[in-house]
Amino acid sequence: MKKIEAIIRKTKFEEVKDALLSSDIDWFEYHDVHGIGQSRQERIYRGVQYSTDVIERVAISIVCRDVLAEPTIKTIMDVAHTGTVGDGRIFISEIIDCYSIRTGENGDVVLKDKK
Repeated sequence: MKKIEAIIRKTKFEEVKDALLSSDIDWFEYHDVHGIGQSRQERIYRGVQYSTDVIERVAISIVCRDVLAEPTIKTIMDVAHTGTVGDGRIFISEIIDCYSIRTGENGDVVLKDKK
């Protein structure tokens, strides 16, 4: 199993969410995050000066079977890509095991929603 953590632009979140839900991903979590990047400069947008020190993004966390990891990463990369600085990052971790609290099952069978 893999844990995929993606930090993406807020403006791309709805597109990425829809693409993930259209794929084989049954569930993921997300939350707003703030980060500080390497590019620090003042910018003007609609007459208002702002600093690029603090960047607002959305963090998405997905745990999936190994077979779904590459398609999920490709989906995120394709949809979140704008080609400009600040598109985000994707981090991949190995998951040793997972358990269903309700049933006591463990392993990747826990990741499939039983309807």
